[in-house]
Parts: sequence; structure tokens; C-alpha cells
Amino acid sequence: MDRITKALQAASTLLWLTMLSGAEPSLAQTGPDAATKQAARTLASSICSRCHGVDGRSTDPTVPNIAGQQQSYTEVQLRAFRAQDRRDPEAHDYMWGISSAWLLNDQILTAIASYYASQPPAPGIRGDPAVVAMGKELYDKGSPDRGIPACAGCHGANAEGLSVFPRLAGQHAQYLTRQMQMLRVRLRDSPVMHGIARDLNDNEIAAVAAYLQSK
Repeated sequence: MDRITKALQAASTLLWLTMLSGAEPSLAQTGPDAATKQAARTLASSICSRCHGVDGRSTDPTVPNIAGQQQSYTEVQLRAFRAQDRRDPEAHDYMWGISSAWLLNDQILTAIASYYASQPPAPGIRGDPAVVAMGKELYDKGSPDRGIPACAGCHGANAEGLSVFPRLAGQHAQYLTRQMQMLRVRLRDSPVMHGIARDLNDNEIAAVAAYLQSK
């Protein structure tokens, strides 16, 4: 049985847990209470972990690590999945149905994002030194002659992310490569990234991904 089937089969359990938290499925006016936080932790450990691993550290290189991810970024993505505004293939295949089933409650959504933001990030994985060095150069300095800005300007000097700009340090190179390729051909929407990814060739994308995975 594949990941999406297992996750969707668990939707009824998730809805029950949401009700158990005592929170109404409406727009959150205050921060999540203790019961909602506990419900979010239960959802994370019983459902999210099926794909994203224990505490958000994925063992599947095609599935992103979300441990230590910026809370604001995770919230934005979860809302986009729920509204079906993220239309890339993986969003459609894995997250649309799951999000619409159990993220109707904004407090649960916020509590899950907060939970993963508080988890220790996945450690970096070393790669080919020459490839990593090429990726670091592009990440730190960009390519001024082609009008490509430094990635560090938005994602931080150490790729730790900032608010809605995601943490990239320690992320799977295979996942990052896939995302940048989708951004390049606009299969994934991101006005900021479209103009950058379109000018990166496959070798440059692979190098940046290898560098970030090594962080």
C-alpha cells in the first residue's frame, strides 16, 4: 500500500483527534492551546511521520525534511495545500487530500508548523568536494554576470531560512533538485524563484543541492 493510500485511510482518525482537542474547525483567533498542541503532536507522530520520518527527519530522499523548518514557511505551504493553490505534481498526489481532510482547523495547522519548527534539524550529508564547492559559490555569491542573486540573501548565510523563506540546510539533494527543476519550468509557483531557477542549468542545480545537503 503506497504512502498516499495509507495517509488518506487515516483521515477519519485525524478528524477524530482534531475534535478531541476541543478546538472548533474555524479561523484561529488566538494561539493554539495545550490540547491543540497535543493533538498536533499526535497527528505529526501518527500521520506526518509516515512520509516525513520521526520528528520530521525524512529517510526518503524524495520527501523533504521538515524538522527545524521555519514555522511561517510551513504554515504558508500547508495553507496552500489545503486551498489547492500549490499545483505541483507532488502537492496534488500527496498533500491536497490529506490537508483538506484534517487541516480545516487553523489552530491545528499552526501547532503542527510550530512543532516541526522546534525539532532538531537533520544533519548534513557530505558530498563530492568539488561539486559542493561549486554549489557554495553559487549559493553565497550567485552569478552577477547573469543577474542571478545569491541564495543567501533570502535563505540566510547558513541556509537556515527566514520567516517565509525556507530552511534549506540539510535538505535532501534529490528533493531540492526536483523542486528547482519544477520551479524552472513553472510546475511549482513561486514568483521570486521563477526568475532565478530558469537561468540555472542542471549541473548548477545539482551543485547547489549538494551544497545545501552538506550543511
